[in-house]
Order: sequence, then structure tokens, then C-alpha cells
Amino acid sequence: MDLNKHLEMKKGISPGSSDATILVNESGVISFADQQVYENFGYEHQELNGEKLLNLIPGVNLQSSGEGEIIHHFGIHRDGHAFSLFFRVNSFQLAKELYYLIVVHKVKDQSRINQQQTYPINELVDLIYALDESTIVAFTDEKGKIIYLNKKFCEVSKYSAAELIGKDHRIINSGFHSKGFMQDLWRTISSGSVWRGEIKNKAKDGTYYWVDTTIVPFLNEDGNPYKYLAIRKEITEYKRVLEELGKSVNKMADFQFALDSSSIVAITDQRGTIKYVNDQFCRISKFSKEELIGQDHRIINSGFHSREFFNNLWKIISAGEVWKGEIKNKSKDSTYYWVDTTIVPFLDEFNKPYQYLAIRHEVTQRKLAEEEIQKMTGKIIDVQEEERKRISRELHDDIGQNLYSHLITINRLQTEMDHPLLDQMQDEATEIIEALRHLSWELRPSVLDDLGLFPAIRSLLVQFSEHHHIKVHFDCYLNCRLNTNKEITIYRIIQEALTNIRKYAQTEEATVTIREIEEEVLVEIEDKGKGFDIEKVTRGVGLFSMEERARASDGNLILHSGEGKGTKVMLKMPLW
Repeated sequence: MDLNKHLEMKKGISPGSSDATILVNESGVISFADQQVYENFGYEHQELNGEKLLNLIPGVNLQSSGEGEIIHHFGIHRDGHAFSLFFRVNSFQLAKELYYLIVVHKVKDQSRINQQQTYPINELVDLIYALDESTIVAFTDEKGKIIYLNKKFCEVSKYSAAELIGKDHRIINSGFHSKGFMQDLWRTISSGSVWRGEIKNKAKDGTYYWVDTTIVPFLNEDGNPYKYLAIRKEITEYKRVLEELGKSVNKMADFQFALDSSSIVAITDQRGTIKYVNDQFCRISKFSKEELIGQDHRIINSGFHSREFFNNLWKIISAGEVWKGEIKNKSKDSTYYWVDTTIVPFLDEFNKPYQYLAIRHEVTQRKLAEEEIQKMTGKIIDVQEEERKRISRELHDDIGQNLYSHLITINRLQTEMDHPLLDQMQDEATEIIEALRHLSWELRPSVLDDLGLFPAIRSLLVQFSEHHHIKVHFDCYLNCRLNTNKEITIYRIIQEALTNIRKYAQTEEATVTIREIEEEVLVEIEDKGKGFDIEKVTRGVGLFSMEERARASDGNLILHSGEGKGTKVMLKMPLW
């Protein structure tokens, strides 16, 4: 049988068809090509017989092409230019040999071949291909019975075509929409108008999905619908995100309400200009929103904090980090208030702050209470030191002198008689006097009052080294005498730190350094002992006492330690 006639009979292809037909064997060699092929690819009749299909459609893989599947590709014209085409492949046996019948459809509009390889869909095959790949398509008759659906409909609904054909859309009704909703839909399309909307459907497995739907009525010559085309796009994920976004918006509204009710809130731009303040900000600052918007926070600057304080604040937040601290502000009526502040930078795509959110809580009463406690603590420490001084003087001047007189009497008796009890009494009196002198020194060394801090510490370290066999290196770089309270604070903190070294450090060396740095005194007591984990050790009375003494002198105590790394106690306080 003539191959051309055989193909025309087998595939029903008429000679005048706009599709081009190519027959190739299993090796990809062309056995037959109709006239349309020669016209599309620019060859003369019979020139393609025996040629490779790859010369016409480079890269085509017939073995991996699905039966009847429409595939988009590019063909090469004889003159070398490329053009867009769609083709579908069917295989069959002929005389025990495998052949591939390829029906090629050339896209007629090639005007956008160099523009991202996208083309106008002006051919029916292009439209079907695009719809089937991306859209859920169904035809129903005038009563709503499904008469056609595509593969996408089955994928989403999880029903087979056999289960859907002949049914109406109630098979996927989710029950979500009201009866009025469906009645309005049918009223619209039965009047010949297009209906658009979003519908929630139910798949065969009980899961729900949303589709953005357009239903187009097809009208007969009387203007009445005889069938309907429903084109749907699944938007389940979009609806989920929208729902989550709605919840997030509600949460944000609740959060903002809670924040505005309990906190002082302000938003500034990257330069610090105020763009938003809440009512709490206005209430505490006593400025109106109109007075605050467009200003920076210098409008409420109390002058309490140093320039370095604010430079450090800006350095942190402009680097995109959160700043936390306490700030003393000044309201419009010149009263002062304290706020516990958190400033959060908002970052752009380059990780640079474009605005700042400041959340503040008023802590004025707490700060006043802390100031009162600090004053009371200072007074208690002063009273304690005065009492120690008094007791030390009494021990040294009264009891010590009496014991020394007794020792002299014992010595006189020893010159007149020789008795073992006198020797014992002399030894005991000497030990008591020494213990009393040590106790008096611990309570309040007289050298601290008489000669000052440097000699007092020197004396303390000598006694400490002699009694406990721990060598202490001491350096002092003070250019002036401090006031009595500050000297006592430094002395007591060094004394307590050395006591802790003796008890816990398990070391034979320590270092004490006092230096003057600008307007501050820095005291460091350091050892290279066993150290400890600060997070795991309970803060004892000694450390608490050092911290309270530091605060009472407007200072700050810092502790550094680590297991096997030794311990450093640092005291910073103003010179004056």
C-alpha cells in the first residue's frame, strides 16, 4: 500500500490540512513528509526523505514524548532561522517496525521570537495547551450537567472523568456558600451574563480547595444559553495566606491596642525625627502630638545623661541592633520622669535602619525608690563605718591599753619571781593584744583616717601576705586624695575581694591596681586562681556588700570570672 495513502487513511489527514505530518522510523530517519512540512521548513519535495528529524527539530526526543501529548519546541528552517512550533507524537507498528507519526503545528505569529520566547496565543492548539496546563476547564449543558472537563479538573477534585461526566457541580459542593450565593450565580449566567467569583469546593478525599472562577454562557440564535464554559484557577494557597494575613492583622491590632494601653510608643525615621507617638507618650511628656511630630527626642532631653551615653545609643541602633536602658526625660512642665526603654531598628533590604520603634515604660517611682534606698544605704554604711571606727578606737585605746598595762604588770612580777603561770599569762596577754590589734584593724584601720588610702592599702596587703602567704602586687596611680567615703569604699571592696581570694581562689598571687582615668577611678583586684561560672554560683553576702558600697558612692561593680580562668573584680566610680 502507498505510504501516503496509508497515513491519510489511518490518521484521517486531508491533503489540505494546516498541520504538517512527518513519519519517522525508530532511528529518527524521515520516511515521509507531507507538503506542509516542506512549506514550513523550506525544502523542495522529496528532499527530506532519508534525512534525520533532528535536522528539522533539534533536541527532540520521541521516546520520552507521551502519546498524543502536545509539546512546544523550535524548528529550524532551511535558511537557518528558528521558529516556534507545537507537535504531538503517536507511535504505531507497520510491518513489524516501529514508526512515529508527528503532527506539527507552526505558530503563525513569529513577531516575539526574540522577546523571552513568548508568543501570542492565536491558534486553537495554543489555547488548549495553555488552558490544560494551567487552568481547570469544564463545559456543562444548559441544566448544569458536566459534559466535558480537562485533566486539571480531575487532579484538583481527585475525581475521575467517569465519576464527573453527567453530574452537576453539587458533587464538589463544600457547603460553605449559602443558597442565595448559588442562586445569584445561576441567575447571572442563565440571563446570558458572565459570572466571576471565588468558590470553595470539596474534593473526593474530603479536603477543601478554592477556585477563582469565570463562567461564560454560550448563547444560541435566540440569545439563550445552551451550555456554559467554566474556567477556574486554583487559589487555595492564596486564600490560606489571605486568611493567615487576616489573623495576623487582627493579632497586630490587638497587639497595638495592648501596647498603646500599657506602653509609651514612638516611631522615628532614620534621622531620629518623630513620625508617630501614642497617647501615653503625650500624657507623660505633657506635649501634644502636634508639638512632637516632626521633632526629635531632644525636645524631652533632661540633660541628665552625657553626650557619650547618647552617642553609644545611636551607635548601637544605627548598626541594626536593639538598645535597652533607662533614660531620664523632661516633660513640658519641666518635671522629670524615668523610662525603661527598648529601641528596635526596622531594617531595609540592605540591612540598614529606615526607622526606629521605641517602647518605653515609666519607672519614675521605682527610680525614686532606688535613689531613696541608695541614700539610706549610704547613710547605713556611714553609720556602720562610724560605729566601726568608735569600736576600733575603744578596742585600741581602752581595752588595748588596759591589756598592755596588765602585760607590763606581768613583766614586773616576772622580775621578782619565777613561776610558770606568769609565763603562761604573759603569752596569753600577748596573743590577746595581737588579736585585739588585728580585730581593731579589721574594723577600721587608723592609718586610713590618719594617712589616707595608699598607706592603708599598703599596710593591708602586707598583713594579708604575712598571714595568708599570698603575694599581692600593688600599683596605685592616683594624683590626689579622694573624699573619705570614696576611700573607705575602695578600701572595703579591696578587703572583701582579698578575703574571697583567700577562701576560694586557690592561688598564691594576686594583683591590686588603682588608677585615675579622666574623671573616674578604676580599681581592679585580679587573681589567676581556679575561677568559677558566674551563672552557676549564688551571689553571697560579700559580693552584695561590695555592690551596695559601690552604688552608695555612685559607682559600678563589675565581676569577670570563668572556670580555670581566674577572677577579676572591677570598681568604677567618679573622682568627685
